[in-house]
Amino acid sequence: MSLHTDMIYLRPLELQDAAKLLELRLRNQDFLAPFEPIRPASHLTLEGQQQQVADAVRDFEAGTGFAFGVFLSKKDEMIGRVALSNVARGAWQNATLGYFMDKDCNGKGYTTSAVNLALQYAFSDANLHRVQAAVMPRNLASIRVLEKNGFRHEGLSLRYLQIYGKWEDHIIFAITAEDRERLNLVTI
Repeated sequence: MSLHTDMIYLRPLELQDAAKLLELRLRNQDFLAPFEPIRPASHLTLEGQQQQVADAVRDFEAGTGFAFGVFLSKKDEMIGRVALSNVARGAWQNATLGYFMDKDCNGKGYTTSAVNLALQYAFSDANLHRVQAAVMPRNLASIRVLEKNGFRHEGLSLRYLQIYGKWEDHIIFAITAEDRERLNLVTI
């Protein structure tokens, strides 16, 4: 199963992706650090990434999370990751969106496209009603990705997540299936 545009495609992470994911994370470690929690050193090992992918595969099978690798179509090269996590069912039908892209691939529309594809999956295959994302106010590029995908600003959560060792405020964004349909954002 894959979701695609002319430039990129998404597919669920598989165990054989761990080495490529590690390479991607190592290459972007300094670039991503200001936007991520401090993780144990084991996170940036092959075993750490194998565990991350194994957890993602388990969550995908259970329907509690949907993590995708982002790949360039022409080169079949992994350039990022996008995930729908913390899936809640019942009356909420919600997931949290998270993503990162190789620093060399920023500003080319790949992240916007990857989020769009993940939303297609969320509102069709995963049968979710709502997807939310939290972004630090200074992360203007990420805010723009969400805006281009039709997310609305819902509010500011003070000291929401511990990022790079500091409790950071986050702007909460969300989109529902009705929003997406109304905005005619079903496909790119």
